[in-house]
Amino acid sequence: MAIRRLRYENDPILRKKCRIVDCVDDRIREILEDMMDTLHHTENGAAIAAPQVGILKRLVVIHMDGQQYKLVNPVILKEEGVQECVEGCLSLPDRFGKTLRPLQVTVQALDEQGEEHMYTVSGEMAKCFCHELDHLDGILFTDKVTEYILPE
Repeated sequence: MAIRRLRYENDPILRKKCRIVDCVDDRIREILEDMMDTLHHTENGAAIAAPQVGILKRLVVIHMDGQQYKLVNPVILKEEGVQECVEGCLSLPDRFGKTLRPLQVTVQALDEQGEEHMYTVSGEMAKCFCHELDHLDGILFTDKVTEYILPE
């Protein structure tokens, strides 16, 4: 597949709301595969949302802790608890901050075959899901930072 160019902080596409995917077809599967390839060729990345590669569709890929997800039209259905997190972002290199995120989330999404799934994740994975789904609505982690962390 292809490695796509990442978009960075001042790119206006990162602040736009993504469109719902009407049909999971070969084109969507190709985009998801390209996003996963891009993620695998990027240092320190756990996930990428479509606007980070210049696409305004509700698509997210995650590869973290040995688990891989390709999400189409993901929606958070339930949030539980609160955790303080340390976050960074591939589109905001060398910026880190503390945020408050749900401790656990339940997310509904289609997979790359168009089949519906429910995922209940907690801890770091919940943080990751929330961070990436925020991207789909033009929200960056810096909008939620309670305190910035200076790199060592």
